[in-house]
Amino acid sequence: MNHLPEVEKMRACTTRHYNCAQSLLVPFRDVTGLTEEQSDKLGNLFGSGMHHGGICGALSASAMILGLAGFEKEISIAMIREFKQRHDSTQCRDLLAASAQKGIVRKTHCDGLVFEMTKYLDEVLSGN
Repeated sequence: MNHLPEVEKMRACTTRHYNCAQSLLVPFRDVTGLTEEQSDKLGNLFGSGMHHGGICGALSASAMILGLAGFEKEISIAMIREFKQRHDSTQCRDLLAASAQKGIVRKTHCDGLVFEMTKYLDEVLSGN
């Protein structure tokens, strides 16, 4: 599985903004069984940590994708633990603050997390 090209295309789109959750849910519709429109609508309210800086939209969408693919909670718990170890938080506000302190532009930061989770999901879904 390689969903990265479609994810990259969505993140590069200049005619419309796809939030982090949509940027994963739409390309992984082949896994979830959702249509493109359903995936887009489902992810719509998960951007910017559900619009209040809560849990990262890329992480939320990844959990949804794994759940719809039939995985049990243990894989989600492991994913969240690994994410937190790499980034020190799962909260959008904290992740953005840390990247801003490093001088990383918000879009670049969010793109990086979306790409990271795309690769993670592709590995898990392919059994690696």
